[in-house]
Amino acid sequence: MKNQIFNPYLPSYEYIPDGEPRVFGERLYIFGSHDRFNGTDFCQNDYVCWSTPIDDLSAWRYEGVIYRKDQHPYKIGKGLFYAPDVTQGPDGRYYLYYSVADSCIMSVAVSDNPAGPYEYYGDIKDEFGHVIGSSEGDYYQFDPSILVDDDGRIFLYSGFSPLFKKIELGRKSIGAFVMELNQDMLTVKAEPKIIIPKKMKNAGKNNFFEASSIRKINGIYYFVYSSFIGGLCYATSKYPDRDFIYGGMIHSNFDFRLNGHNLMNPAYPVGNNHGGIVCIKGQYYIFNHRMTNKTLYSRQGTAEPITIESDGSIKQVETTSCGLNGGPLIGKGEYPAYIACCLMGKRLFIGMQSPSSIPYITQEGEDREGDPNQYIASMKNGSTAGYKYFDFDKVSRISVKVRGEASGELQVKLSEKGAVVSRIKLTDCGKEWTEFSSEFKLTSGVYPLYFIFKGKGEFDFMSFSIQ
Repeated sequence: MKNQIFNPYLPSYEYIPDGEPRVFGERLYIFGSHDRFNGTDFCQNDYVCWSTPIDDLSAWRYEGVIYRKDQHPYKIGKGLFYAPDVTQGPDGRYYLYYSVADSCIMSVAVSDNPAGPYEYYGDIKDEFGHVIGSSEGDYYQFDPSILVDDDGRIFLYSGFSPLFKKIELGRKSIGAFVMELNQDMLTVKAEPKIIIPKKMKNAGKNNFFEASSIRKINGIYYFVYSSFIGGLCYATSKYPDRDFIYGGMIHSNFDFRLNGHNLMNPAYPVGNNHGGIVCIKGQYYIFNHRMTNKTLYSRQGTAEPITIESDGSIKQVETTSCGLNGGPLIGKGEYPAYIACCLMGKRLFIGMQSPSSIPYITQEGEDREGDPNQYIASMKNGSTAGYKYFDFDKVSRISVKVRGEASGELQVKLSEKGAVVSRIKLTDCGKEWTEFSSEFKLTSGVYPLYFIFKGKGEFDFMSFSIQ
C-alpha cells in the first residue's frame, strides 16, 4: 500500500456501519448503512459509497450519494434505510437490496454502475404480486444479503430473531431464511425457507439475531450473522439453502471472550455488530463497525484480516488499530488518538469497569463530509486508550497532545496488565492542545500501546508521537 491504513478505514468524519465489502472489477466497494454524527437514531443519512483499488487498500475514494431516502416511492414510518447489499445481476446491471425501517419488506434499486446512482426497481414479491413481508404472519425481513451462485441461481437471505420476541410488527421473527429469486432479481420462486432457526444446535448463546451476510468460499457457503450479544458468528453448508452448521465467532467489536474481556469488562464500548467477508488477492477480511460518541447511532467501519483454515473454520480475531494495513503500524511518527481499538474505564470489583470513567471518541462540530478532527474525550482517572499493533525499532521518546483540566500522569504499557514503560507527566492542561512527553526506550519488536491515566480531572486526547 502507498500509505498506512488504520481502523476506522474511512476518514474520521464518515459514519458507515453494517459494511458489506464487494469487489467489482479492480476495485473494492463498501456498501453500508449511513449513520449521522450525533444522530438520534440508526441510519439517518442517505446511502453513500466508498471504493478503493484492490492493489491499494489505503486509497479510499468517496463515490458520493448513490441512493436517497426520498427516492423510495412511498412513505414508511421514519423512512430510514437499514443495511443494504449489492450484487451484479445476470444482465450486467447492479442491484442494491435494502429495507426501509418498520416496513418488514425488502426493496431493490438498480444501476448500470456499482457506485450508482441507483433508481428504485421494486419490492421483493411472489409470482402473484404479493409483496413478501407485507402481510401479518409473513417473515420479518431486513438486513438483506444477496448471492448469485456459480450456476446462475440467485438467493436472497434475511431474517430477524430477537431474544425475547417471536413476533415483530405482526410478522414472524424466528430465524434466518432464504428465498430463491428469478432472473429478474425481484420475484421469488418459492416461499421463504428457514436455514438457521431461533435456536441453533451447538451455537450456545451465539444464536442468530440479525445481520445476514452470505459468501461462497472454496465451494462452501459461509453465512455470517450477528448474535444478540457478542459479535459476528458464522455457519457453513455445502448447500445455499439448507444444512447450515454453526462454526463459531469471527469478530467482536469489543473483543468478547478474548483476553479476559466480557460484558462487564469490554475492551471497547459495547454495541451491535454487522459486516461481511471479502477476499483481496488471497487474503480474507471481515468487515464490522465500532461505536463512537457515547451512542449506538454514530458507528464507523472497521476491518480485520482473517484466516480460513484448511478445514474451513475461522478463528476469532482481535479488534486492532491496523486492520487493513497488512501488518503492524510503523513504530515511529504521529498517530491520531481516534484509531484506538481499546477504550476502558477504571476497574471496580470483580473486574467490572466504571461506566463513568470509560472515554469515548467524538468530533467537534456537526455531521459533515470533510475536515476530520476526531479525538478521544473524557479521559479520567483509570481510563485506558489502547492501540494494536506497532513495529518498534530504536525509539527514545513518546509524546501526547491533550487539552483539559487534569493533572497526573499517563502511564504507557505494552500490555493491559504489564509493567509501566514510560510515564508522561500532565501539568497545567488548558483549553488549547498542549504536548507533553517523556523518555521511551524499549527492545525492538511488535507491541501494542496502552495509555492509562492516573490523576485528577479529565482531558481530551488528540494524538501521540513516537520518536
